Amino acid sequence: MNVPVLLPKIFNHPFTYKIKNKFDKFKPGDLVEVPFGKKKEIGVVWDSQQEPQKNIKLKTIEKKISGISLNANLIKFINWFSAYNLAPRGLVLKMCFGDKSNLIKDEKLTLIKSKAYKKFNLNNDQKKALSNLTLNEKGFSVSVLQGVTGSGKTIVYFKQIKKIISREKQVLILLPEIFLTNQFKKRFTEYFGYEPYIWHSKISLKKKRIIWQGVFKNKIKIVIGARSSLALPFKKLGLIVVDEEHDTSYKQEEGIIYNARDMAIARASIENIPINLVTSIPSLETFNNIKIKKYKVVKINKRYDNFPLPETEIINLNLEKLKDKNISKETIKIVKSFLNKNNQVLFFINRRGYSPLLICKNCGFRHTCPNCSIYLTYHKFKNLLICHHCGYNCKSDIKCKKNNTLCDFLMYGPGVERVFDELREIFPNKNIKIISSDYLTKKKESENIIKEIEDNKIDILIGTQMISKGFNFPKLNCIVVVDADFSGRGYDLRSAEKNVQLYNQLSGRAGRFSSNSKIIYQTTVPTNKTLKDLIINNPEKFLNDELELRRINDLPPFRKLIAIIISSNTKENSFEWARKVKIKLSEIGNFEILGPVEAPIYKINKKFRMRILLRSKKKGFLHTSLAYILNNLKTTGKTKLTVDVDPINFN
Repeated sequence: MNVPVLLPKIFNHPFTYKIKNKFDKFKPGDLVEVPFGKKKEIGVVWDSQQEPQKNIKLKTIEKKISGISLNANLIKFINWFSAYNLAPRGLVLKMCFGDKSNLIKDEKLTLIKSKAYKKFNLNNDQKKALSNLTLNEKGFSVSVLQGVTGSGKTIVYFKQIKKIISREKQVLILLPEIFLTNQFKKRFTEYFGYEPYIWHSKISLKKKRIIWQGVFKNKIKIVIGARSSLALPFKKLGLIVVDEEHDTSYKQEEGIIYNARDMAIARASIENIPINLVTSIPSLETFNNIKIKKYKVVKINKRYDNFPLPETEIINLNLEKLKDKNISKETIKIVKSFLNKNNQVLFFINRRGYSPLLICKNCGFRHTCPNCSIYLTYHKFKNLLICHHCGYNCKSDIKCKKNNTLCDFLMYGPGVERVFDELREIFPNKNIKIISSDYLTKKKESENIIKEIEDNKIDILIGTQMISKGFNFPKLNCIVVVDADFSGRGYDLRSAEKNVQLYNQLSGRAGRFSSNSKIIYQTTVPTNKTLKDLIINNPEKFLNDELELRRINDLPPFRKLIAIIISSNTKENSFEWARKVKIKLSEIGNFEILGPVEAPIYKINKKFRMRILLRSKKKGFLHTSLAYILNNLKTTGKTKLTVDVDPINFN
């Protein structure tokens, strides 16, 4: 008897093995140890067999690993995930396994109880929302819990989770950013009375083993996780919650490329369980599914305790000559009034470092990355120019081409460090801190700064996009968007949608416990339509307008896009392979082929990149024929082909 075994490697098919003893019984999902090359590997008995090539001598399964097996739903999910994202099944299995030690080394499970338990009472709007969510709990259904920022959506789904786990079922809560888990953990502990299990790439191998095994044995009931937690081997999954469902961080851009929100919906469907998508402004795909009644929507229209949303102030930067400054006099005046009342102020600038562009005023020299086709960003505190794609760094000193001295650089565009320096001059007696990925590299640093903000020990925050999501700071009542840019980049079809969601989320950080709060938009485009939609706080109008624009232009969600990126060591090789790929793809009649063209960021990590965009001519699952073409392309070792189904970024 032959048995198909899928290995956690780059292969898209299981390998065929013999069994030692005819009385041995194997079923799909069983873990086995098998010889592979000169090593032994752990694989999974799969549900479909690949016909072995003739004249190949089959190897024998060494042994069955007792006590662990993947259930049929997880196998079905891995197959579906692989087919949809055009990713090798073996790599999806590897994502599920994590580290091999998860499977063979037992860890003791301990529940850490807490005295920080609080009683939370729902208001009438929350009670109504909970009741509507509970109605959708039988079998698979997608519910969108949509509420203004500060309306208490989290506590509503916490109440629902409590009911689910009382039935001995498990719950997965997905968050878009690792950085969010610290404050979320505190809220969770206050509500449930014990610490949650948190899964993301930065936790230790031991913690991963504890969670993996606890989930498999149904001893852990709730996991809070980033994208990869979606592949955990839940024994009795009863509910999935995707918080901030609109967030583009759910899209994994490296390794296996996939959208965790969409895969969460697929897993809920396969498990035949409900899923909640939680948001203040839904993604356009979700909004369209609400409109066509594919998803159910549950709304909370008011903030908890009826605190008003922040007032909006527009500062037209065209009316004031700021010279080398970035903060207007009018903004400073408003900020002082909030600081005088012991309120916190957040300055938002979505650019790391000091300045994104340095140009010599004599010879015009600009620092570019030798590995990537982008300019280097100057980081003043490190006194280095850094590439935010490959990590290359260097000093700014360089000889000017016009004279024999060093280049005299002008700096264009502000980053968080430049705003920090400016604010330090304006408010020398205030405690000012930067929150960006460059400054919060360690878990302890993140926890400490969040506690300082909560205890009102920091007066002014300067933050990038990571501060806009999910945080709850009681004394934060004024937000300044330093450079409100609504232009987007020409190649990003989602720029308007991203802007509305970003600035809406950002404004939601202010005034959660105050009747007097403000968000200030400093901008050179005060009449921009996206800004006007934000001010009137009518996301539905914006979403309807944007949806109509997408429909007219045959764009998602009305047509499917699949991007193919061909990267190589030379321009010529990259272009030649892109041309060959296009010829092969033209055999499929269901796609319109756009390109190949140079990618907007043409070179990353010394690789030259070409893009082909496929747009479906009709609805339906068109991946099978595409997978056949791509799997039979014989690329060389110097050329890499990457497939991005439902692309979000077009770099």
